[in-house]
Amino acid sequence: MSTQTGALHRPATADASTLLRRVLWLDGVSTAAVGVLLLAAARTFEDLLGLPVAWGVPLGVGLLGWALAVVLIVDNADISPRHVAVVIGGNALSAAGLVALALTDLVPLTGLGVGFMLLMAVIVAAYAELQFTGLRRATR
Repeated sequence: MSTQTGALHRPATADASTLLRRVLWLDGVSTAAVGVLLLAAARTFEDLLGLPVAWGVPLGVGLLGWALAVVLIVDNADISPRHVAVVIGGNALSAAGLVALALTDLVPLTGLGVGFMLLMAVIVAAYAELQFTGLRRATR
């Protein structure tokens, strides 16, 4: 197996890349869980949150794809800082998109739906911040 230049190696013991790996893993697993939930409960979320099935199903599929990509990145023995930067950027854009979705009339969200989207935005933004911090620590 070849090693990428600048890649972050899987630690033999706890080191600076531990935070990054843990946050990426948590991001991937929780994103997959939300994707499955959106797919399994699309009709319920339409009634409860105001999120139409036509939005919930593609969003759930997209989240599953994103989760798989994140888990594949963290599962690699050598994490590419460029790949992590893409995850951080994707999370930042996702957080902004969730806020926009919550605060516009693009989708007829209920009050609970607006709260759900804003909570998700905060969580995704926190992932991006923690991943950025972990990347900085690991590349020092």
